[in-house]
Amino acid sequence: MLTSLFSPLVHLFYPHCCELCGTDLYQTDELLCLRCMQALPLTHFQRYPNNPVAQVFRGRIAVQQATATYYYNQSTGLQQLIHRFKYHHRQDIATWLGRQTGYQLLESDWISTVSCLVPVPLNPRKEKKRGYNQAALLANGIAQAIPSLPVYPATLRRQQFTATQTKKGRTDRWENVANAFQASANLPEGAHVLLIDDVITTGATTEACCRALHQAGARVSVCCLAYAWK
Repeated sequence: MLTSLFSPLVHLFYPHCCELCGTDLYQTDELLCLRCMQALPLTHFQRYPNNPVAQVFRGRIAVQQATATYYYNQSTGLQQLIHRFKYHHRQDIATWLGRQTGYQLLESDWISTVSCLVPVPLNPRKEKKRGYNQAALLANGIAQAIPSLPVYPATLRRQQFTATQTKKGRTDRWENVANAFQASANLPEGAHVLLIDDVITTGATTEACCRALHQAGARVSVCCLAYAWK
């Protein structure tokens, strides 16, 4: 009884609003209202082996499966959400989007073959400045949706400093990270790793991580939050 009486007062001082449009959320809603959530552009790539993300790696490196949860564009609010969790310390947004990714992966016919989740590492200096690795937060969110998948956050490490990829062309991106990663030997024997990252464009960073994991004896699949087509 007291909870129902005080709920409107608490809501007045601590509003529960949609992250994108500001609309009041229902108590069962977490981050977005239903309209904004439905506007996020799902790819459904996890259902189709020959999808655009898989084609990024064709002829370059062997991956078991490849997918991205959303299309990356400016018109749906996804770009805002990614910007907030990368640059405004909104770790809760990354974890929430990871859970949505996990729910999508459960619709695939291959997720049951995956052994563990491995996030793409940040440069240590950048992670220290930011305070967290957004790919690890996404992986943690996926693990909340699929509790059978453990997260191995320290499997991959950057063994050299790399400049930001943001303004580099395709060739420069590949050369920038070609030998930047090393995989530790803490993976289960014969592991099928699901490599986790936020946004995939040219796939240069992802490819370099896949090579390091292959050298450690793992089979690799790729899952990114968003696919940015060029």
